[in-house]
Amino acid sequence: MILLVILGILVAFALWAVGIYNGLVTARNAFKNAFAQIDVQLQRRFDLIPNLVETAKGYLSHERGTLEAVTAARTAAQAGLSAASASPGDPAAMAELAQTQGALNGALGRLMVVVEAYPDLKANQNMMQLTEELTSTENRVAFARQAYNDAVMAYNNRREVFPSNIVAGMFSFAPAALLEIPEDKAEVREAPKVEF
Repeated sequence: MILLVILGILVAFALWAVGIYNGLVTARNAFKNAFAQIDVQLQRRFDLIPNLVETAKGYLSHERGTLEAVTAARTAAQAGLSAASASPGDPAAMAELAQTQGALNGALGRLMVVVEAYPDLKANQNMMQLTEELTSTENRVAFARQAYNDAVMAYNNRREVFPSNIVAGMFSFAPAALLEIPEDKAEVREAPKVEF
């Protein structure tokens, strides 16, 4: 009889531990899936940028530095995304992604300020369509980032609360990092010097 009670307690403990482990795995997979949505939207954004730069080139031939800065920032942002995609939630990868996306946001902001100074370019149908698509994509990135950050918070909460933290520690469930892209308002608002 005592053996059955002990066996019952061990089975209950095993089921409890398996339930916690499965919950941690589910939460980890949820934030990785949420990051995959960010990846999709950022790739869409990266695909739009060359078209935007190409359209602006004809009008902004003397603004070559601005166009080159956007292209360079896009390349760096793609590298940051590749690093983060390989290890979603890794604090170093998320910091690199946030830094490169912040730089790209700043470069795109400067380009948009320059575009505002050229009525012909601003009125160009292709430029208007690309700008609208880029704005739509930026909104999608923001929503995807929010969903990712919510999933990371749920995962981190699950791995830190007692008694889940015991199982998380036993199976090396590492904390996941949020994706917080800095928005440099001063850099975006800085008006470029336009000379003819």
